[in-house]
Amino acid sequence: MIIMVRKKSLLKTGGTLAAALLVALGLFAGANVIQDESLSTSADGNWGLSFQKEGAAPIGNATPEYLAEYDGYYAEETNKKVMYLTFDAGYENGHTEKILDVLKKHKITAAFFLVGNYIETNPEIVKRMVKEGHLVGNHTYSHPDMSEIATEEAFRQELSKLEDAYHDATGKKMKKYYRPPQGKYSEENLKMAKEMGYKTIFWSLAYVDWYESDQPTREEAFQKLIPRLHPGAIVLLHSTSKTNGEILDELLTKWEEMGYTFKSLEEL
Repeated sequence: MIIMVRKKSLLKTGGTLAAALLVALGLFAGANVIQDESLSTSADGNWGLSFQKEGAAPIGNATPEYLAEYDGYYAEETNKKVMYLTFDAGYENGHTEKILDVLKKHKITAAFFLVGNYIETNPEIVKRMVKEGHLVGNHTYSHPDMSEIATEEAFRQELSKLEDAYHDATGKKMKKYYRPPQGKYSEENLKMAKEMGYKTIFWSLAYVDWYESDQPTREEAFQKLIPRLHPGAIVLLHSTSKTNGEILDELLTKWEEMGYTFKSLEEL
């Protein structure tokens, strides 16, 4: 059995019990845990994951029950082979339309979490996303560290300004799905997002694909993205990744051969 707790709460218990639980969670160095260098295990500040078993959902640094209090998700709790495909994009470098072509070929709708600069400089691509049934989510207007934003006014401005940019580009009202930049968040952020009617979307599967000058190889990508897939996964990829653009057709085919089907976040 795997115990799931919030590390923030656990540390308050102190003593031997806390240490024993940390060992059980595999959060001490040397534990048999696969974890990306980009991820942290702090409960507030950075979204983090530890992978305990191939093909099984990882443990997040906040439980599904805790996130649900604030309309937050990092995966669907299910035994069915369904998954949710999402992309983050802070800028456009020529790979997104190829990704859209592949999604269209596989008849898959995904979610694209965009920032203000992307929407304002690439309105035609954004319109294509909407036309082809993809969900465009709120990745904030200027991509700040949202965990450092303490006032409700500043928080609302980041999301509302992005909503305005989306409306200007598409003539449509943005749907209320929010992903914190870099996965940085606080409990207050979660509360404020919920008060604005947003669902906060983290992820249960990602890999280091965002360094434009240091892209993973096909083999490196598949080593992370195949064995770690699990029922109900929310997958995060970056549409700025050259590797993702090159492997996506093959990757989706492999996932489909594994028996997975794709759902929209609106079905979550």
